[in-house]
Amino acid sequence: MTPDEVKQAIQGRLIVSCQASEGDTFHGPQLMSRFAAAAVAGGAAAIRANGPADVRAIRSVTTVPIIGIHKVRHHDGLVLITPSFESAKALVESGADMIAIDCTERGQQVGALGLISEIHAQLNVPVLADIADVEHATSALESGADFLLSTLRGHTEGTNHMRKFDRSFIEELVRTSRVPVIAEGWVSSPEEARQAIAAGALSVVVGTAITRPTEIARSFAVAIESEYTRRNALNYAIGIDLGGTQTKYGIVRSDGVLLFKSAVETPAKSGARALLDSLKRVIATATKRAVELGYEPAAIGVATAGWVEETGRVVYATDNLPGWTGTPIGEELALASDLPVAVENDANALAVGEKYFGAAISFDDFVCLTLGTGLGVGCYIGGVLNRGKHYLANQLGHIPLVANGVLCSCGVRGCLESYVNAAALIRYAGNSHSTAAQVIAAANAGDEKANAALRTLACHLARGCATLIALLDPQALILGGGLTENNPFLITVLFEELAKLVRPWEDRCLRIIPSQLGYYGGVLGAAALAFERVYSLEPNTS
Repeated sequence: MTPDEVKQAIQGRLIVSCQASEGDTFHGPQLMSRFAAAAVAGGAAAIRANGPADVRAIRSVTTVPIIGIHKVRHHDGLVLITPSFESAKALVESGADMIAIDCTERGQQVGALGLISEIHAQLNVPVLADIADVEHATSALESGADFLLSTLRGHTEGTNHMRKFDRSFIEELVRTSRVPVIAEGWVSSPEEARQAIAAGALSVVVGTAITRPTEIARSFAVAIESEYTRRNALNYAIGIDLGGTQTKYGIVRSDGVLLFKSAVETPAKSGARALLDSLKRVIATATKRAVELGYEPAAIGVATAGWVEETGRVVYATDNLPGWTGTPIGEELALASDLPVAVENDANALAVGEKYFGAAISFDDFVCLTLGTGLGVGCYIGGVLNRGKHYLANQLGHIPLVANGVLCSCGVRGCLESYVNAAALIRYAGNSHSTAAQVIAAANAGDEKANAALRTLACHLARGCATLIALLDPQALILGGGLTENNPFLITVLFEELAKLVRPWEDRCLRIIPSQLGYYGGVLGAAALAFERVYSLEPNTS
C-alpha cells in the first residue's frame, strides 16, 4: 500500500493493537488472529501486530491493513521495535502492509533513521515512526517517515514521568508535522480516543484497553477493591487548612470523623519559606499526636489559598500570601514527612470534603463558596471536581463586577471578593465592630445597622452567584467559611436576591445550604484529598 492508500483506509478510524507477550494467557498467533477478527468486526480499520507469526495468522483472517512490528530484546535488556531490515522484511513477507520502527534515541543508536530509506527502497511499504517527543519526530521526518505515532511517549528516559494520555502532545505533533499523526499510547477510554481525534490525529491505536483481558480485569478489580477499602477500612490522614489568619489541622479517620484538632497562627506575610517551615512544624506536631493516640497517618492533605496544580505546586496566589506563587508545597512536604501529600486550593478542598463527608454526598453538580478573608469557590460538574485546564478555574471572587471599585488583593479593582469578604462586612457596618463575627452577633441580636450590612453583602454575593448559576446550573450552593458561622440570615437574603436575578428560578429547584463540615471543614476536605491520593488509580495503558 502507498502512504495515500493507508491514509485513506485509516483516517478517522480505530486501529487495534493485538499483542500478547510471552507468558500472557492469550499469547500465540491463533489467539491473536481471533482478537484481530473480533476487533475488525467491532469497527477497527487496521491492526497493529507483533512478529511475523502473528502477522501471518492475522492476515489469514482479515484484509484490513496491518502495521507490522517486531519487538526485539536489545543487549541492554530493553525492547526495541523493529530494529533491523531483516525483521522488517520478515514482517512484510508475512503480510504486513507497513512497518513501524523505534525512532527514539535508542532506535536511532541502532540505525533506525537509515532503516527508513532502506525499507522504502527495498520493501516499498510505508514506514511509521514510533516516537516519544518532538525531537524524535523531527529526526524521523527528515529521514523520510510517512507517519508519526506517539507510541513511545512515557517509555523513554526523558518521558517516563508521562503515565497518561497527553492530548497536548498530539496537538504539538500535528502542529509541527508535515505527515499524518496517529495517536497511540495510554488511550484507555473512548473519550480519550475522541480527544485524540479532536487534537488533530489521523486515527487512534488502542491496545491494552481492548485486547488485554487480564489488564482490563485488573483495572476493574483494583478500582473495586481500593474503593471498598477506602469506604470500609479505618485509615487516618492529617488534614491541614492553611488560612490567611490561622492554620487549622487535625487527624481525620476515613469515615470523616475528626479525631483531633488544633490551630496555629499563619505567618501569612513572612514569605514562602516561613509558610513551608510552619507547615512542616504542624505536620511534625500532628504526626506525633497521631502516633500517641494510636492513629498511624497514611497521608497528608493540605488546603491552601491560591490555585494548585496536580504536583502540589502553587500556580498562582494573591498578595494575601506574598511569595506563595510557584511554591512546590507537595514536593517539600513529602520529603519532610515521607508520606504522600495532596495539595489543593482551599475552596476545592472544601468541595471534596462536602462530597465525601458532608452536604454534597448526593449531588453531582454543586458549588461550594467559602466566605472569610476572601471568597473561595470550588465546584463539581458531572460528579468531577472542576479545576480547569491550567488549574485556575472557579475564580468567581476575582470577576470584576464594580467599575473602578475597591482594590482587590489580586491588584484589580471592583472584584466580587472585595465586596463579600470579612473586611467588606465590617465596612458595611460602619467600622463599628472590629471583627466580622461581632457584626454577625450584633445582627443576630437585632442590631439594624448590622442587619443592613449583612443584607448589602448578600446582595453583592447574589449578583456574583447569579452568573455562576446561569453558567453551571448547579443542584446546590453550599456555603462555608467564617462569615457563614451562626449566620442563617445570610442564606435567607441570598435566596431572596437570587430569586430576583435568576431566570427561570423555580424550575432550577436550587438548594442553598450551609456546609455540614463546620469550622474545620477545610481540614476534613484536605483529609479527603489525602485519602483520594492514597487510593487513586493509574489510568489503563494502551
